[in-house]
Amino acid sequence: MTAYYNEIDPYAAQWLRNLIAAGHIAPGDVDERSIEDVKPDDIKHYTQCHFFAGIGVWSYALRNAGWPDDKPVWTGSCPCQPFSAAGKGGGFDDVRHLWPTWYWLIKQRSPATVFGEQVSTAFKNGWLDQVASDLEVADYSFGASNLPAGAVGARHRRDRLYFVANSNKNTGGRFAGAIHGKKGEVIRSKESESYRPGFSCPIPLRGNDGLAREVPESCFPLLVNGSSVVLAQNSAYGNAINAEAAKEFILAYIEARASI
Repeated sequence: MTAYYNEIDPYAAQWLRNLIAAGHIAPGDVDERSIEDVKPDDIKHYTQCHFFAGIGVWSYALRNAGWPDDKPVWTGSCPCQPFSAAGKGGGFDDVRHLWPTWYWLIKQRSPATVFGEQVSTAFKNGWLDQVASDLEVADYSFGASNLPAGAVGARHRRDRLYFVANSNKNTGGRFAGAIHGKKGEVIRSKESESYRPGFSCPIPLRGNDGLAREVPESCFPLLVNGSSVVLAQNSAYGNAINAEAAKEFILAYIEARASI
């Protein structure tokens, strides 16, 4: 079974190929076209589809959560700039608001399970409402949570919205009730196996939003004369989701499904 990775940034796309070759993420093909150019037939033979794939953290998190490479799933982290506090706040009018394009592909191919992520400010800007409404219209059950990276041991908060949609066309599709039942603690905490006490050698890094966040010193080589390679590397790293947070969200979904 083959995975599909859609990533428009050439540097991140090559990073994906390197990770695939090294066996760190699910084997598959990397497509550098814009998602707006992808047709439903282009992806009909793929078991897993990762849109806005970045450096493949969704695939990595799925594996770490015990999700097999041959189990169907779609993932995506839509561009955050239209809704990020660090962006210009273009919102739904921003050309980078690509949820409608991804949603169209979801409707055409009807994947069994869809995981996604977005900046937490998208909640108050109505982005999550649109996503939930659209997916429910397409006969998906929907669940979401605001999960900070700090909840899984990171030394910075980094709130992010994680969501999952499960097709009701599949057996046992409805899982929303389990979220509010006995197993309602969707996001795990310190007791989780993936909990870590934090980075051992963090250094502060100030982002475009003016907030300082601590990251592992080894993650960032020094910026020498504005090296384009290092800048691209840091950009790809900075755009990536937190693997442990994503893993915990996936595990919570698996637990909720098992309780039905």
